[in-house]
Amino acid sequence: MAVPFLDLKAQFATIRDDVLKAVTRVFDDQAFVLGKYVEAFEHACAEYLGVKHAIGVSNGSDALLLALMAAGVKPGDEVIVPAFTFFATAGAVARLNAVPVFCDVHADTFNIDLKSAATKVSGKTRAIIPVDLYGQCADMEGVMDLARAHNLAVIEDAAQAFGATRNGKQAGTFAHYGCYSFYPTKNLGGAGDGGMVTSNDDELADRIRLLRTHGERPRYYNKQVGICGRLDALQAVVLHVKLEHLDAWNRRRAEVAARYNAAFAGHARIKTPPVSKGNTHIYHQYTIRIPDRDRVQGELSAKGVGCGVYYPVPLHLQECFKQQGGKPGDLPVSEQLCAEALSLPVFDQMTNAQIDEASKAVIEALG
Repeated sequence: MAVPFLDLKAQFATIRDDVLKAVTRVFDDQAFVLGKYVEAFEHACAEYLGVKHAIGVSNGSDALLLALMAAGVKPGDEVIVPAFTFFATAGAVARLNAVPVFCDVHADTFNIDLKSAATKVSGKTRAIIPVDLYGQCADMEGVMDLARAHNLAVIEDAAQAFGATRNGKQAGTFAHYGCYSFYPTKNLGGAGDGGMVTSNDDELADRIRLLRTHGERPRYYNKQVGICGRLDALQAVVLHVKLEHLDAWNRRRAEVAARYNAAFAGHARIKTPPVSKGNTHIYHQYTIRIPDRDRVQGELSAKGVGCGVYYPVPLHLQECFKQQGGKPGDLPVSEQLCAEALSLPVFDQMTNAQIDEASKAVIEALG
């Protein structure tokens, strides 16, 4: 049987009527940008996450950009970023003509290695961006300790972790700023692009609200240069409907992961993703480590079993950052993960039969 990597159509079928009613209200009101629908969603997210401020923005990449701008990052400043993550984490830094300084990650959790990060701090370091990769929080207590020791701004990239927790706190709520993405494939995904920035600091949140609308206040009076980073009302109402189902969907993803773990238990060539003490994992991706990854990926694809590689090239070796002089061997764990990590199908409507089929295909490919 073919197993899709992700099945958004199956999810939509369960909420179709509610989504279409919500979207129709926006069209009837012709209120498409910010406004009451965005504010209602922001309030619901703030309550869900347990933060004072949740600010809807245009996408996850702009969430990071806005947070960096609000934190006062300037050209030439250095920002510590893990090398094993999606490009936007470092791309937002480079867009401000600041310098992303890459550190390594842990081989088991895929999240930032604080020992590596500490070696990257210099007199030019202004901020650090830990990433809650694949749906599991990084060691945010450790990150905050490191930041306090060096007076650094902390921007938690929780783009893949809306709904995950660490020691009872929601992902994205530990740092000065939390950043989320609502790209359609996320656990909480919209009908297009969308994002959010959170903060418990009134002044920092006010900076985000100002910057997301070209720095203007009042209308046409610009206090500083910002961006067009607003969340559309259509996205807000779709996301608001989905938010009510998110916990149940995430619980099902955890069940999927548990069934994979059971299937792979004892297989010497498969390293399954552990959950760090105190964490809940929402499994935006269920990612294993295997030898000969590219061959296995090819065999799975030939059998109709969806899979993906997140990510094939560590950021310090990306062509666009070659001027920084990164070379193979600089960050060995990130480089190894790029050769071994394989993400398997995981979605909230996934059946046990589909999980078993995908598991079987992986085991057969490894021999």
